[in-house]
Amino acid sequence: MVPQVVLTVSKHTFYTRLATCHLVHFRISLRQMESDNLGLTKQRRAVLRVIRESDEHLTANEVFERARQLLPGIAFATVYNSLRYLKNEGLIGEVRFGADCTRYDRTLKRHDHAICNDCGRLVDLELAIPDELIKQAARRSKYEPGSIEVTLRGLCPECKG
Repeated sequence: MVPQVVLTVSKHTFYTRLATCHLVHFRISLRQMESDNLGLTKQRRAVLRVIRESDEHLTANEVFERARQLLPGIAFATVYNSLRYLKNEGLIGEVRFGADCTRYDRTLKRHDHAICNDCGRLVDLELAIPDELIKQAARRSKYEPGSIEVTLRGLCPECKG
């Protein structure tokens, strides 16, 4: 015979404990999802970790070098394909400067950038873009506006001297 335990608690205490139990379960579920990274391969998890832990906007080569520290056998093609996959899935941002220059960004919300013409340093800027500027750009280009990003080019404080 299995002994039965009867607990006597108020309705308020029961619901409070039930809500706490659900909250703890929810937190555990979120941690599990984060650690599983929604089914990402270990290579994609390593690339995502490199991007998320960096304070810089990394090139594919820089991501590769840092990912090799986590997974020594990772190939450049795997890193490159992982970057494309993570960008397409909306897990990382991509900052393109011309046809040949791409950097990867952990910040996913709309923001702007400043880039140094000498050293290539890239920093995030949060600028409020007036609606009138977007309308004017749309009128002049005859494009349907989707988004607008500002890139300030010049010399960073270190290069300016």
